[in-house]
Amino acid sequence: MAPVTNTNPPETATPDRQPSAPPPEVPPHLRGRKRRDGKSGGCLPWAIGFGVLLAIFLVWKFPAFKAQAELGSAYAARVGCSCRYVQGRNLESCQTDFEPGMEMVSLSDDPATKTVTGSVPLLASRSARFAGASGCLINPSD
Repeated sequence: MAPVTNTNPPETATPDRQPSAPPPEVPPHLRGRKRRDGKSGGCLPWAIGFGVLLAIFLVWKFPAFKAQAELGSAYAARVGCSCRYVQGRNLESCQTDFEPGMEMVSLSDDPATKTVTGSVPLLASRSARFAGASGCLINPSD
C-alpha cells in the first residue's frame, strides 16, 4: 500500500483555459434589437389563428348543433315521460333507455304536473307531459 501524503501532485488537476475570443461585432443596423434565434413570434399567433378558425366553424355549424339538441331533448323528454309515468320507473333507470350518443341530455321531473323535461345544457330544453290514456305528449316549443 502506498503512503498517503497531504501534498498536491506536481501537475495541475485541471488545465488552465485560454480566454475565449470576444463576441462578434454587431452590425449598426441590428444594434438595440433582441435576437429571436429563428423563432417567428412564438405560439401566440398560432393560438389566435386557431381560435378564429374554431369560432368560424362554430358559427357555421351552430344551427345544426342547435337542431340536433332540440331533437335530442324532445326525444329524451318523450322517452323519459313514458318510462316514468307509463311504466312507473325512476328517472335514473329511464336514462338507460337512451340511444348511444345522448350522454349530454339530462332529465328532470315535475311530479305535480307529471312533466318530464329533457335538456342539453346551453342549447335546448323540451318537455313532455303525461296525458292519461293518450300516453305522453311533447309540449309545443315556445
